Amino acid sequence: MIGTVLAASGTAAPVRADDGYRASIRIIDAATANAMIGVSWRRGCPVRISDLRRVELTHWGFDRVRHRGELIVHKDVARRVVTVFHTLYSVRFPIRKMHRVDRFRADDNASMAADNTSAFNCRPITGSTRGFSVHSYGRAIDVNPLENPYVKGRTVLPPAGRAYTNRAIVSPSMIKHGDRVWKAFTTHGFTWGGDWKSLKDYQHFEVPL
Repeated sequence: MIGTVLAASGTAAPVRADDGYRASIRIIDAATANAMIGVSWRRGCPVRISDLRRVELTHWGFDRVRHRGELIVHKDVARRVVTVFHTLYSVRFPIRKMHRVDRFRADDNASMAADNTSAFNCRPITGSTRGFSVHSYGRAIDVNPLENPYVKGRTVLPPAGRAYTNRAIVSPSMIKHGDRVWKAFTTHGFTWGGDWKSLKDYQHFEVPL
């Protein structure tokens, strides 16, 4: 099993595997916390920054080159995230970008439009101004939002994802029920928004609260 052990300093030694996958789990340091406060995290959020972890990992890009990505997740799911993304790396599932939402000023629409794979963001449930999204707990990840859009009635987010609402399209960056990406996440306790009945959130995986 791929995993990391936090050192006393709060950092973790990179995972090393023969296939070139590297991953680390780190406590949120002061510089990262300062960048998050007032952006992706604010007073009143349902988790403390100290409960979150910064996961850095290797992923394949759309250019078929290895890239270094970064996700902020809850400490309780960090090891699972490292394992899941090792599986995605092993099957060469392409991920366009993987940046903290702070790069987009925590604007979920901007992050989705950039086809950015991300996790923690203290924000309301999509389509609502009340309640906390599971992303606010660091227990949800959105993967390739453009190719795997949120669909509710006539609403498609990001709007450019409308071309991918036909799930019969064959694309290596799309997620479908029963495929290798779906299995990688669900095997480790995540549920998929593409399996929801009232709407479809094809990009979304979460560990239920």
